[in-house]
Amino acid sequence: MSIGLQALHDDTLQFLGRAHAADEGLRAVEMAQRLFGRVSFDLIYALPGQTEAAWAADLTRALAMGTGHLSLYQLTIEPGTRFETMVRRGEFEPLDPDHGATLYELTRDLTAAAGIPAYEVSNHARPGEESRHNLTYWRYGDYLGVGPGAHGRVLGRATRRHRKPENWMAALAAQGHGIEEETPLPPDERMTEALMMGLRLAEGVDLDALSRRLGVAAEVDWRAAERLVAQGLLRMDGTRIAVTAEGMLVLDGILGALL
Repeated sequence: MSIGLQALHDDTLQFLGRAHAADEGLRAVEMAQRLFGRVSFDLIYALPGQTEAAWAADLTRALAMGTGHLSLYQLTIEPGTRFETMVRRGEFEPLDPDHGATLYELTRDLTAAAGIPAYEVSNHARPGEESRHNLTYWRYGDYLGVGPGAHGRVLGRATRRHRKPENWMAALAAQGHGIEEETPLPPDERMTEALMMGLRLAEGVDLDALSRRLGVAAEVDWRAAERLVAQGLLRMDGTRIAVTAEGMLVLDGILGALL
């Protein structure tokens, strides 16, 4: 059971636009822990004005709740969102990226000390309790997208369902499924997607195994790779490459250099 707790305080939940109260979310986690064998919940941090001490206190409280998996996401200001409008109007100032990096490192340190280290950029788990659902994405396995707006990757084809529920339901009634678009993915595009997803994982990617599975060579800039290794941002072990903990702070830049 994965629960979108998001925050431990009512004022933070109101800022995030969530409809539930903090005590309601905490009761949901307690109930889930009684009923399910494995429970995970999400928290959002790097909020405007959030200090190291405040986030450390919240994360310590979350870790004490005893779940074996946590998804911990930094607040990002995406184009076209309510948050972007609020920033443009001067209603709040996003957290400084350098301070966000400090909070990210604090997050990794506290979760590792609690025995649920990061196995992906924003996901932390006790060994053996990693999300099998999400690992399918990151290891570039096949998965079905079923509900409104869902994306899928099956047998080399990308599928996208209608985003609006009413359009999805109408398509379902008319054609038996809610697919709006289905396109074949060329092998080189699949390889790029697989590398972008796989390098989010602490385990990285076995390039030879991936090439055999997808039937195409991995297009990696090896000069850039060697440079990143020398900088301590990338690790190479035989045919496996992985981004280091320090590299995860600049993952987008690493992907741009490698691919």
